[in-house]
Amino acid sequence: MDAPDLKILGRSDRVDLPGLGIENIQAKIDTGAYTCSLHCSDTVVKNGVLEFVLLDAEHPEFTGKVYSFKKFEQREVKNSFGEAELRYIIKTKIRLHGRLIRAEFSLSNRGNLKFPVLLGRKILRKRFLIDVTKKDLSFLEKTKNP
Repeated sequence: MDAPDLKILGRSDRVDLPGLGIENIQAKIDTGAYTCSLHCSDTVVKNGVLEFVLLDAEHPEFTGKVYSFKKFEQREVKNSFGEAELRYIIKTKIRLHGRLIRAEFSLSNRGNLKFPVLLGRKILRKRFLIDVTKKDLSFLEKTKNP
């Protein structure tokens, strides 16, 4: 793919996670992170089914809805401090610049962080260029062309 075919993202954006019924949630673009991460709480496995609640009660977009995934894995992921953590990994779709992309998300408690979603370079590679002087480019494109 040539560089002219790549869409530009800023340092943050508002993204849709249609498989989870979420629109316009804030996401940090983090080229230092390899994978994507999603803020959740109350993560448990019951009878082989992963259940979790997105966000937490303090987040303005919190609904308390419990999500269930039959397909998931557990993997060691290094956190921002370089420490290995065992996290649950789910696959769902994300919409950026009108493109629907299947992505892996690690589930973690990001409650003390500003952005509930983190997009790592695995999803960004060969799809997007990053301009850190900008933000919300995908969201602005979506609101111009609904």
